[in-house]
Amino acid sequence: DCLKNNSEGLSNSTVEFLDLFNKSLTCFEHNLQGQTVYLSPNNYTEVCKNCNETYKMLNDLYNNLQRMNRQGGESGHSTHLCIDVEDAMNITRKLWSRTFNCSVPCSDTVPVIAVSSFILFLPIVFYLSSFLHSKQKKRILILPKRIQSNASLVNIQEKYS
Repeated sequence: DCLKNNSEGLSNSTVEFLDLFNKSLTCFEHNLQGQTVYLSPNNYTEVCKNCNETYKMLNDLYNNLQRMNRQGGESGHSTHLCIDVEDAMNITRKLWSRTFNCSVPCSDTVPVIAVSSFILFLPIVFYLSSFLHSKQKKRILILPKRIQSNASLVNIQEKYS
């Protein structure tokens, strides 16, 4: 779906995608220009910081194009994105994640951590509350009853032996 219906040029969505793709690559190059000597292979924080917005817009547009094509888009039947768009996004994602080691923070992490923490502390809260709210019985020590030793019993045994 890179071309218009009459195959006389690129579709508007493809032109928009390729424009954002070129902006992303330009941003990558601009932030690397003159700094490649000083940067270690894993220190591309400036690229990540300065190009984050452009990359995010490109990724969102690609996801929207993918979603539209799955639903049928303008033609009504499900198709695949053209190879040029797929290849451009693969290149960008590879540069972003592997070369520059950038990551887009996932918005689901905070709720997952919150729910996990809540579930982990449930047993602790349960046992603590059951301990605090139960009536504690006072333990009474029962002293063992023993036969008292009498010297007279020992004397009686000695007499009979």
